[in-house]
Amino acid sequence: MTLTLISMISIFVGIAGANLLAIFKKKYSMGFTGNTLAGVFGGIFFIKSFGRLGFNPFAIMETGDVNYILFTINMLVSLIGGAIGLFVLKLVTNKMNKEKS
Repeated sequence: MTLTLISMISIFVGIAGANLLAIFKKKYSMGFTGNTLAGVFGGIFFIKSFGRLGFNPFAIMETGDVNYILFTINMLVSLIGGAIGLFVLKLVTNKMNKEKS
């Protein structure tokens, strides 16, 4: 597995996290496109922020083989990041709409 592939998988898992939150909690849904964008940015933000703790793609492939424990942690952080990204985006959107009315 390459570093780029790990990063791409992380982005798709972030998208899945946002869309799963929207499926299970309808009030946080912003449509498929909005959920997808929130998942991309939320997943990337969390991986870039928390990946410095040692589960970024470079650490996963440091030995030349895939470290599956670090890969799993990376995927979980990306999933949670996508869901939190959608949650925060929905809160900001609601706050902006309340001030507008």
